Amino acid sequence: MSKSLKRVKSALFAADPTLEVIETGQATTAKAAAESLGCAVDQIAKSILFEGEMTAQLYLFVTAGARRVDLDQAALLAGEPLGKTDAARIRAVTGFAIGGVSPVGHLTKIVTFFDESLFDYQKIYAAAGTPVHVFGCAPQQMADLCQGRISAFSQKM
Repeated sequence: MSKSLKRVKSALFAADPTLEVIETGQATTAKAAAESLGCAVDQIAKSILFEGEMTAQLYLFVTAGARRVDLDQAALLAGEPLGKTDAARIRAVTGFAIGGVSPVGHLTKIVTFFDESLFDYQKIYAAAGTPVHVFGCAPQQMADLCQGRISAFSQKM
């Protein structure tokens, strides 16, 4: 078991011992994960990271699988212009590789915004530290777990 997966399982167990990690086989996209789980693509909570152009701080945006982050809205929430960050920086700050970034279990605290569109569903799923592992729970519980600020920042793709 990878260190990332162990860290997420530990964080989940500490918060709620009933939360389980599910393997999705070879599903490495939101669409494939949704097909594997038998749910809607928008029930897959994607973790998208941006870097502040003034502070170099990373910001995590948790959004629905078939939506994208509106960069202008995201920048307003962050209070600074945002840009892309590289994979090495993401791993150094969160402890996760791209594709497995979980909303919980980061190495360092990160400011997180949680897409209000995820509340359209009773249960959602997010990466659990690897590209092929997820955990599922109610949207409010996931927002609480990641200390996400519930916000409107996404648009349909």
